[in-house]
Amino acid sequence: MFNYIPLDPTQLDYVEIAPADQIPTGERLFVELGGKSIVLINLAGKLFAIGDVCSHDNGPVGDGEIEENEIICPRHGARFNIHTGKATSLPAIVDIPAYPVRVVEEMVEIGIPKA
Repeated sequence: MFNYIPLDPTQLDYVEIAPADQIPTGERLFVELGGKSIVLINLAGKLFAIGDVCSHDNGPVGDGEIEENEIICPRHGARFNIHTGKATSLPAIVDIPAYPVRVVEEMVEIGIPKA
C-alpha cells in the first residue's frame, strides 16, 4: 500500500523546519510533525522527507545507509525509495510515507496533510 501524500497544495499545511543551509549535502535532520517522526535527507543537493519508520517492525529507518535512491533499514535490511517511500526489498512489503519538501525564502518546509 502506498502512503499517498496529496500533491495539491490546498490539501497540505507546509511547516517550516530549518534554514536550507543547515542541511548540507549528505546530511539528515530528524523532526516530529503531527505526531509523526520524519527524516529530512539532503541527497546530492536535493531535499527529501520520509517517515522515520520501517514498515517491517515500526523501528526507525532514518539512520540507515543510503545507496543511490534507497535508504536501508539498519536492523533487518529492508529498503525504501527516498523519493516515494516505496518498499523495494524484503522484509518490508508496505511503503512508508513520503512528504513534499520545498524551500521558501531559504527556509525548508515539509508538507503534511491537513487534519
